[in-house]
Amino acid sequence: MPEPVQEETIAALEEVWGATAAVLGQLHPDAWDLATDCPGWSVRDHVSHMVGTELSLLGTAAPPAPDPMPEHVRNPIGQANEAWVEARRHLPGTEVLAEFVEVTARRLEQLRAMPPQRWAQLGWSPVGEAPYGEFMRIRVMDCWVHEQDIRWATNRPGGRGGRGEAIALERLVPAMGVVVGRRVAPPEGTTVVFDITGPLPQVLALEMAGGRANPLAGAPEAPSVRLTLGAEQFVRLACGRASGTEVLASGALEVAGDEALGRRILEAMNIMV
Repeated sequence: MPEPVQEETIAALEEVWGATAAVLGQLHPDAWDLATDCPGWSVRDHVSHMVGTELSLLGTAAPPAPDPMPEHVRNPIGQANEAWVEARRHLPGTEVLAEFVEVTARRLEQLRAMPPQRWAQLGWSPVGEAPYGEFMRIRVMDCWVHEQDIRWATNRPGGRGGRGEAIALERLVPAMGVVVGRRVAPPEGTTVVFDITGPLPQVLALEMAGGRANPLAGAPEAPSVRLTLGAEQFVRLACGRASGTEVLASGALEVAGDEALGRRILEAMNIMV
């Protein structure tokens, strides 16, 4: 019998993939070519990327890599993604959507048939060797973020407050400890609070001690800096969809306390490859 985490993760993938297919089915043919916040990628390219990743997990060999590689590709994972994306750039959106629906259905069938031992097996993941189940939770986060990319580009908000967002925040919020502790590295005793609003509000309080940003049980009343922002903007910053300067200029977040430190944190928040 599948373990609860396995069932939850499969349900999350089904939810996110279903929501993505639903919003794609509403698009005008021209909308598939709209640019998104991911450099070099259109709406179609996000879907092609998801199709390619799931095809690779089903055992399909990747198409040839584009040559030359586009300038927005900066690492081996990006190169692998671009091969699948480039192979579909000539296809109409409806065809890419049909492939997305078919491939994700096969993947759900495959995942439901896997024994718990397979989910515990160590193997490759974008964050290094990890259990397959953790890799699949990364897939939930990745696919939910791409769903949001599509929604932001086409002005079709939605897909909020569900399993996908919960798992995305579960992974992205704790990573701010690395951002503050290693990338920004403020002085000992510095306290930083991320106050993330939205359907699934989150508060992360950190204190620098021993050269690390350690989580606090509760947020201090007067931290060195407090960043208050909606989950949408938090995700855009953490996933490299916007810069701190852009989000500050939009008025979509508040920096209270040490503004210079806050700006340094915001500019260091991108943790995606």
